[in-house]
Amino acid sequence: MREESTLIKQILDFAQEESSVRAVALNGSRVNPNVIRDIMQDYDVTFFIRNFEDISYKTNPNWIKRFGELIIFQQNDFKDGSYVFLMQFKEGVRIDLSFKNVMKVDEVIKEDSLTKILLDKDNIIPALPLPNDYTYYVKKPAQKEYDTLMNEAWWIQTYIAKAIWRDELPLAKYMFDVILIDCIRTILSWYIGINYDWNINVGKCGKWFKRFLPESIYNEFITLYPTIDYDEMWHTLFEADKFIRKIGSVVAEKLGYTYPMNDDMNVTEYLKTVQALPQNAAEFCPTKELNEIYVENVEKLFE
Repeated sequence: MREESTLIKQILDFAQEESSVRAVALNGSRVNPNVIRDIMQDYDVTFFIRNFEDISYKTNPNWIKRFGELIIFQQNDFKDGSYVFLMQFKEGVRIDLSFKNVMKVDEVIKEDSLTKILLDKDNIIPALPLPNDYTYYVKKPAQKEYDTLMNEAWWIQTYIAKAIWRDELPLAKYMFDVILIDCIRTILSWYIGINYDWNINVGKCGKWFKRFLPESIYNEFITLYPTIDYDEMWHTLFEADKFIRKIGSVVAEKLGYTYPMNDDMNVTEYLKTVQALPQNAAEFCPTKELNEIYVENVEKLFE
């Protein structure tokens, strides 16, 4: 695998030879002082080009061969006309190379605090502060954002319950593994944000949770990914409820918001009802025993 200095030189040599490329920036983990270096790090590079209407880089991508032998690449377009090549090379190097309009360079570089200018042919880019990840910090939610997220966290569980009851595993897994877990990740991000005074980047999809959460909470979180066994899914769903209740209540208290206790109680009752329904049930009706158990234990939900 090529060393970073070698690859950066190749990128800059190419940019110097291309008259349309006026500036080059390096973004992402390669310039983030808080990231632990490893061999899987991408090179996030931006070429700022003039004659932006010229799309020859897209129509004739033979230029990629200069950077190595590809395994696969993907080319994506953005609404503003910019585009990116995501390139995975056989030796392990990955380059995500974006092409953006040089006329918008001032606007673009302000969007990402993890930016280091490698080349500026026309001296048009003002001096930048040292790269840092403040634009990626967890943002403190407003009351409405908190309420909306918590509502989603409880609402989506009704889908999970119905999908389990109907034996619709793909739907149950998607709603649990993707939608519900994403809600929980957001709540955890806020929890971490509070503890770090909102000066913290938890990484894409919470990939750095292990660094910033107490070990006990992190271990609780990672047990919330269920298997394909329905009994285990029900068990994990109720464990997820406890976790949402615990972390969501702390976040609400710290922010001065109100935890949605009624949603919690009502959905928990609904889940228990669906769990107890026979597969051939002709009507939706909680059993007497279930109601008695629920009433007896409802206070324990918030212990």
